[in-house]
Formats: sequence, structure tokens, C-alpha cells
Amino acid sequence: MTAKVIGTGQGALAPAPAVISIKQISKTFSNGTVALREMSLDIRQGEFVSLLGPSGCGKSTVLRIVTSLTGPTTGRVEWPMETAAQDDHGLSFVFQEPTLMPWATVFGNVWLPLRLRGVTKRDAYDRVMEALEMVGLAGFAESYPRELSGGMKMRVSIARALVTKPKVLLMDEPFAALDEITRFKLNNDLLHLWETFGWTVVFVTHSVFESVYLSNRIVVMASRPGRVVNDMRLDAPYPRGDEFRTSAEYGDYCRTVSEALHAAMDANDHL
Repeated sequence: MTAKVIGTGQGALAPAPAVISIKQISKTFSNGTVALREMSLDIRQGEFVSLLGPSGCGKSTVLRIVTSLTGPTTGRVEWPMETAAQDDHGLSFVFQEPTLMPWATVFGNVWLPLRLRGVTKRDAYDRVMEALEMVGLAGFAESYPRELSGGMKMRVSIARALVTKPKVLLMDEPFAALDEITRFKLNNDLLHLWETFGWTVVFVTHSVFESVYLSNRIVVMASRPGRVVNDMRLDAPYPRGDEFRTSAEYGDYCRTVSEALHAAMDANDHL
């Protein structure tokens, strides 16, 4: 499916090579539930792609298949840019919950991916502190998760993903449980980091508003079975901030994407 451009044409992306190529993947669980059926999707270098759709459409399953946390029943995931596939630092995953170790400090939680690779605390120190600085938590390295707010815990989780210096960042509804003000702030911080470091981001969300604010491409999925029903490239330029969030342009994008989401849900009803 070719991405449909919505917007004025001012922020169009130049063609870029695919980093992840999902080829006709299907996933049927042991209880007979068909999570995905023959889904194909290319994620291109430097894109910020949101997977948007109703609960049960397989968004999280797609991320888990890409990370090899689970395997497809049929189909495959290819990495056309070999460095992303072969470098074990190439991919990081931020889950829905922070999943922090309560007995470890913030530093210890962020150090964990490097520690598992045999990097000593001394050798990891600068990288851990750099990651904490990126998310605004350099002053909380010796704090424990119980001493942090929900938003701060999620920042620690993001720092833990960043400490490996990833090329591809997968995020599974990381801000869904946060209050609106905190969510807006973390959206802004994430965009700043993405623009600064040039990652490829695949972001799962249920929110039309969040997907439009963050993304330059939105992939709308329908469930029963999970599949792509709309692929839209947003032509709004970056950087984005409060001015964009309150603009008529943003409202128009949200309306278009919302209509696509409702069409996807109608497609489920007609199966």
C-alpha cells in the first residue's frame, strides 16, 4: 500500500531506504485467535511512524515480532540495512509500563542493558549519565523508583532504551497511563530527541491526537484479523509545539486521521 500524503506538500519526506521490512506476516495464537493476517509494511530510515488502531488489532504484536519477542506464524521480518540487524545496539524497546527494578537506583536501572553485556559500572558511567541527561533526570541517578512520579519512571525507561544508542526505537503506548500535561511534555521531549539523533521510531498508540502530533506517517490498522487499512504521511513540518497543537492545520489532520480510524472500525463490523 502506498502512503497517502495529507497536507500542503511543504514538509514532504525525501525517499529513504527501508530499515524494517515486514513481509506478509500472520500470527495465530495457541487459543486460535488470529492477531495478524498477511500484513506487509516497510519502515523507512528516519521516519516517525505511529501504528494507530482499536484494541485487539495487533499493534503490540507487530512490535514483538519485530523484536523477536515472539515469532510470526507465517511471513518474515527483513532488515534491508544490515547494520541495523547485525549490531546488537541497533534496536531498543520501550514497553507500556516502565518495568523498573524497585530495588535498584535510577542509575542501576539504566545501566542494566549494558551490564547484561558485560559493561562494568565504571565503564558505563558516562553513557548512563548521558542518557539520564537526555531525559532530564541527571540529578536523580541515586533515587529509587518509589521516589519518582509516573512520568519520571517512564523517563527512566526511555533512558534505559537510549543508553545502548539505538538506531531504531520501538515504543508500545509508553505514555498511555500518564496525565495529559505529563503526556504533552514527554511528547515534546521525545520529538526533540528524535530530531536530534535521527532515530527511526515506531510508536504504538490509541490516540489520534498523539499520533498526529508526533508522526510524519500514520499506519491505521483494523482488527479481526489485524491488518493495514490506511497508510498516511503527514506533511506538517518540524519542529512542532503548542502552536501546532492548537492550529487549524492540526485540527484538520486529526479530523482526517479520525475518519480513517472510524473507517477501519467499520471494516471490522462488516467482516
